[in-house]
Amino acid sequence: MTTPTTEGSGRRAVATAHRVVVKVGSSSLTTAAGGIDPDRIGALVDTLAGLRLAGREVVLVSSGAIAAGLSPLGLSARPRDLATQQAAASVGQGLLVGRYTSLFGARGLEVGQVLLTVDDVTRKSNYRNAYRTFGRLLELGVVPVVNENDTVATQEIRFGDNDRLAALVAHLVHADALVLLSDVDALYTANPRLPGARRIDEVHGPDELAAIDTSVAGSAGVGTGGMTTKISAAGIATSAGIPVVLARADQAAAALAGDDVGTLFHPTGKRRPTRLLWLAHATDARGALILDAGAVNALVRRKASLLPAGVVEVRGSFSAGDPVNLCGPDGAVVARGLVNYDAQELPVLLGRHTADLVAELGEGYDRTVVHRDALVVLAR
Repeated sequence: MTTPTTEGSGRRAVATAHRVVVKVGSSSLTTAAGGIDPDRIGALVDTLAGLRLAGREVVLVSSGAIAAGLSPLGLSARPRDLATQQAAASVGQGLLVGRYTSLFGARGLEVGQVLLTVDDVTRKSNYRNAYRTFGRLLELGVVPVVNENDTVATQEIRFGDNDRLAALVAHLVHADALVLLSDVDALYTANPRLPGARRIDEVHGPDELAAIDTSVAGSAGVGTGGMTTKISAAGIATSAGIPVVLARADQAAAALAGDDVGTLFHPTGKRRPTRLLWLAHATDARGALILDAGAVNALVRRKASLLPAGVVEVRGSFSAGDPVNLCGPDGAVVARGLVNYDAQELPVLLGRHTADLVAELGEGYDRTVVHRDALVVLAR
């Protein structure tokens, strides 16, 4: 049983957080027909502008670009095919950011659009640049408005939902709290429309969620997320030491003030290197390397780099710098890392010692397959 003091301290951490990431879903900003709802977006901006003017830093992760583009394109529902989704995002993103620019501007604040792809935050030079950009925007008093770059993302290489994106952005910018705003006011023990469903005030870890029905989703039909994605996002953020509140969009002010609304997810872990969190949660592997048992033990137990001698098979097509899964002899994924070789280069190197490769092929082969600083262990 949780004590009131524990919950109170968690709520206070959100209320006093200096840097906050706030994510709002499509259904909380738009009408079912796809247009931007002026009352909803106005109320959200009022809350966030007040926060910023009070000296706190705000990063807004906003869905709604595709939804906002439906009406101008004469579409009655969210399209299923990627090309039409991207067309709607192209039209809607400008409308959405234009509205934010106008509303925040009326309160004396500037906004800066930040569109991210998976590559932007998994490749070393790109994620460092993203971090610097966010930092400078916040130093200048700007409110960054973040979305996935839907117009160029592919089905295979995308975040997939803005809940996960928000959790990863919270870690990237070193946020003190994450608030997920939705059209559902909290996490419940079952679908809140069913008799007997109870609001869950707080969650201390994934074990508490095992018996919960998370099938409920929003009713507007314009978003991609549901309760499952929000719980997943909360897990990403809390595992990195960031408290999370899940609340309804019209509860934003109360949630940010630390009031007893929504569901509070307590931190379960500590911050770790930014790129490793992105690598674990924001990437889809482009291929796989099958390792022998000794290599698996070296990666998992000794935190070693992966050398050619430990690789027994190459699967898939990938280039140097791409994320690949590192699998045990049984095919189970044990880690993910950024590979230093193209797929076609590796077969002749398998099972061989680095010294022998250098003697035969030259100094260019004096390198790891995956360096320990560019891999994250996923199973132990």
